[in-house]
Amino acid sequence: MKAQPLLPAAFKRRRGPRVAVLALVLCSLLVPFAFLFDRAPSGYVTTEERHRQEVVLPSLDHVEKRGSPGAISGRRQDAPEKKIPRGSAGAIHQHVPEKRISKGSEGVIHQHKQIDSHSTSGGAKPKVLPTPKVEPSKAVAESTRETREISKDIQGRQKGAKADEVEKAKACQLEFGSYCLWSIEHKEVMKDSIVKRLKDQLFVARSYYPSIAKLQGHEALTQEMKQNIQEHERVLSVSTVDADLPSFINKRMEQMERTIARSKSCTVDCKNVDRKLRQILDMTEDEAHFHMKQSAFLYNLGAQTLQKSHHCLNMRLTLEYFKSYSLDSDDSLSGKFNNPKYMHYVILSKNVLAASVVINSTVSSCKEPDNLAFHILTDAQNFYAMKHWFARNSYKNAVIHVINYEAIILEKLPKYNILQLYLPEEFRVLIRSIKQPTENTRMEYLSLFSHSHFLIPEIFKYLNKVVLLDDDVVVQRDLSFLWNIDMGDKVNGAVKFCGLKLGQMRNVLGKAAYDPKSCAWMSGVNLINLDKWREHNVTENYLLLMKKFKFKDERSLRAAAFPLSLLSFQHLIYPLDEKLTLAGLGYDYGIDEEVARRASSLHYNGNMKPWLELGIPDYKKYWRRFLVRGDRFMDECNVNP
Repeated sequence: MKAQPLLPAAFKRRRGPRVAVLALVLCSLLVPFAFLFDRAPSGYVTTEERHRQEVVLPSLDHVEKRGSPGAISGRRQDAPEKKIPRGSAGAIHQHVPEKRISKGSEGVIHQHKQIDSHSTSGGAKPKVLPTPKVEPSKAVAESTRETREISKDIQGRQKGAKADEVEKAKACQLEFGSYCLWSIEHKEVMKDSIVKRLKDQLFVARSYYPSIAKLQGHEALTQEMKQNIQEHERVLSVSTVDADLPSFINKRMEQMERTIARSKSCTVDCKNVDRKLRQILDMTEDEAHFHMKQSAFLYNLGAQTLQKSHHCLNMRLTLEYFKSYSLDSDDSLSGKFNNPKYMHYVILSKNVLAASVVINSTVSSCKEPDNLAFHILTDAQNFYAMKHWFARNSYKNAVIHVINYEAIILEKLPKYNILQLYLPEEFRVLIRSIKQPTENTRMEYLSLFSHSHFLIPEIFKYLNKVVLLDDDVVVQRDLSFLWNIDMGDKVNGAVKFCGLKLGQMRNVLGKAAYDPKSCAWMSGVNLINLDKWREHNVTENYLLLMKKFKFKDERSLRAAAFPLSLLSFQHLIYPLDEKLTLAGLGYDYGIDEEVARRASSLHYNGNMKPWLELGIPDYKKYWRRFLVRGDRFMDECNVNP
């Protein structure tokens, strides 16, 4: 009876191996299912993986002909067979490559996946063919031929583009999206490429020079490199654009290339070269940071150049005009506008307040305001605001004629293509000393006539003489004496600016004939003899010169006003007294207040106009004196310059 418990104990002892056997059987059944679920669909690659995936070409010893399993797996047939999971990226990188390409050849990857899917799809085992023996040179040729066949359709779409350029374009699209391709298609031609190449050569030469100078037996190379660096510095100190470069610059660049090549062939301390290049990199980063800050400031400047209060004033005046007047109203003083006996002033402006200050200051400074007639040329957008403003405000007994420039050109002068009103153009000029190019550099704002100025004789056919005033001018003295000046055969009475000669602007003036010793001149206050203008055919000569300049866009058209104004009035400038106009109040902080008070007129040329928040505070008071106060619309729009 005591031996009966032995049976359950034995049964318990045999239960452990049975459980282990059942567990092994269950695992053996689950392993194939796990292997099947682990396999991804063939030919499917997620978007995130495309940016990071890299295709590695095997070395020449492992190159197999396409179509064999060995070529797909990247190993030889005689090697021991080893199973690699399809999704294992590390398995691809086990064969260390000698050459890499980026994930740009999408067609190559897709075809590899198709072959792999055919070889693994279905239950049939693929037939393994013997690997043909291929020479390394033949393998390279075979691989190149296959790559060309794959990119053949891409080359057709790119109209004969090279294969490497197509691959770069596809890699560009995969890495950065369609914007990258757009930037390549719309890439602009780099301006002044020779100057930029000179700077690159200078950077490289400077990085190698300290290391070459320390080497023994390379004194000739050191002297040659030093001389080339000095010559490059001398050329770049006087040349900022390709047009300023001398004719022998190509020889200098070739000499520098040979010198740099010889320097690279020498055994130098790489740490010194690396340190110098890092210094240049730091300087470039600092410069880029500076330009980023400058662009932010200029963006703020652009936002403040058109204030909401000024826009509000124009809109309110326009609305009030249509509420108060009829469009076909006649001016009873229209007879004075064509009478040559009056002193006629012409102003081109789109700013109501600026034009008002110019007229108010001129009238307030004149002893006989009854003889003054003002003609304001403005665009269609500001025409009704201007008209209503000067109808509401009187300026003693002076008459004011507001003209819609765009309408008068379309109605009376349709043969001219200058339909848009262009205000006087201002150009920032950097002037360097010829003796000391790197020192004594100063900046000037040169104001000149725009394209619209050349149509003034056609618009005012019944007048003989006018005075042109810019809308950023404040008149402090009586200008009636200008009508008593006999300019002889000259056309344009202007203040000359001999700090800039025409010979210094050969890159801007082009191949036109000009006197290099002639001085530039400035607009602001200009006495124009319209009879002599018509006699010398200034407008026709201007149109002929205009055809020689190529205009790509609006910006280049406006920039052409610089050479056209200087060349059109060459030998036709009558020099006025320099005390007539004091320029620079829109950018120069160093003007003495006593000099400003004694000047006959003040010209706020520059970016800091007196009606803007950016205006120089010390000079704003001369402009504010003649500003109309107490106007209802100014108070409602919070206009307080």
